[in-house]
Amino acid sequence: MRLMNARLCLDCEEVHEEQHCPICSSESFAFLTRWVTPSDTVAAESAPRATRPVDPVDRREQVDAYRQILNPTPPTPTRGRLVAGGALGLALLGVARMVWRATPEPRPEPKPESTPRSRRDAS
Repeated sequence: MRLMNARLCLDCEEVHEEQHCPICSSESFAFLTRWVTPSDTVAAESAPRATRPVDPVDRREQVDAYRQILNPTPPTPTRGRLVAGGALGLALLGVARMVWRATPEPRPEPKPESTPRSRRDAS
């Protein structure tokens, strides 16, 4: 059994490789690599790594990119953008006023005219 595949059943504490525990058929497990580090991984981590030399131009570009991400400079509004925004706002207010006035006010219904009484009804 390889350590990378070994699982510890959380119900009966059996070590197995299957998806289900062979003893209690439970699906709750934890990999043993959570607590135990395989020896080939330790040997690979302790071995010296071959690194390529860092090009100063690449490094400078990376630093500049990170600096721009972390400290973005907001675009400064120009006079033209401010004037255009103000004109657009006034135009929207004018359209809203026209729509408000265009809606008819509800008028009360006229009262039905009363029929004139005849002289017979009056007597």
